[in-house]
Amino acid sequence: AWRRATSLLSFGVDLSAKDAPDPFHGRLPNVTHLLHDVTFGAPFPPGDNPLRDTHHVMDNGSGVALANVAVKLVPTTYKQTFRTALETYQASVSRHIVQPETLAAQRSTLLPGLLITYDFTPLAVRHLESRENWFVFLSSLVGIVGGVFVTLGLVMGCLVDSVQAVAKKMD
Repeated sequence: AWRRATSLLSFGVDLSAKDAPDPFHGRLPNVTHLLHDVTFGAPFPPGDNPLRDTHHVMDNGSGVALANVAVKLVPTTYKQTFRTALETYQASVSRHIVQPETLAAQRSTLLPGLLITYDFTPLAVRHLESRENWFVFLSSLVGIVGGVFVTLGLVMGCLVDSVQAVAKKMD
């Protein structure tokens, strides 16, 4: 019963009957796959989605393995200047290919294919973009310009005094 259920769930055919034709002609199907897009909430503007356009190639000869994708989700509040806050998630992804020999040695009940697990972290991130006001900008600009004039005045004063001192000694 277990073999029939797993064959129906994984490949959509009943392989448990003795006189059933072999739809795979003695070979196992290749479970290489491509993830077009897996999202959790609205996209996080400064980052990219690590689960967009990713592929897992089963290149072990048989084409059968388990692609284990673990996703850690971090709740994030993203606030841009002059816009409303966006509640979304940042994702951290780790991928691991489990070979069929490992599955058999561990007597695992997992089938070859794709396994996506996700976990929410108990921490939250608040990403706030802000700008200084105009008065801070203007006071910084005035300070920089004043500092340049003072520094140039000191350098010019030293140069003029040294040239005068050399001119006095020459006389």
